[in-house]
Amino acid sequence: MTDFKLEEYEEEPKSKTAIKKEMEALQKIGEEIAALSDNELKGIPLEATLKEAISLARRLPHREGRRRQMQFVGKLMRSADHEAIEVALDKLRNNSRAHTKLLHDIENWRDRLIAEGDAAMSEFTKIYHHTDRQHLRQLIRSAQKQQSQQKPPAAARKLFKYIKEMFELQDE
Repeated sequence: MTDFKLEEYEEEPKSKTAIKKEMEALQKIGEEIAALSDNELKGIPLEATLKEAISLARRLPHREGRRRQMQFVGKLMRSADHEAIEVALDKLRNNSRAHTKLLHDIENWRDRLIAEGDAAMSEFTKIYHHTDRQHLRQLIRSAQKQQSQQKPPAAARKLFKYIKEMFELQDE
């Protein structure tokens, strides 16, 4: 019997389909980067040529020229440090999710304060110690009054802003 060693077997070359899927994935990452705002784009580690290509792609209309430019971006992404770029993109996505969750929490408190009144207010003030109870009560009553009269929710917006301030004070 012959002795087979693992070292004798090299990795099989990637199929054309696998290579094509990888290239399409890198192009999708490039498209996601091109869709970022200028401020978000600053946090992504990009090489100069890749940054220029993305900048050009952002200026092109959504037609054939942009499609070809995005293919070029995908080609440049193959030689770039796409792992570091993906890590930076994941960080941006998580920050966005956290901000969305914060806004949902604030909305839930606002709705609960308007619906439940003093019961929810006492629970809110236990959690957020910096709350001015009198001001909060006034905002809640104004929002309840506007809601019962089916007026635009101006007081509810003020209540939302005040709750957001309390969340920010708690984080400090």
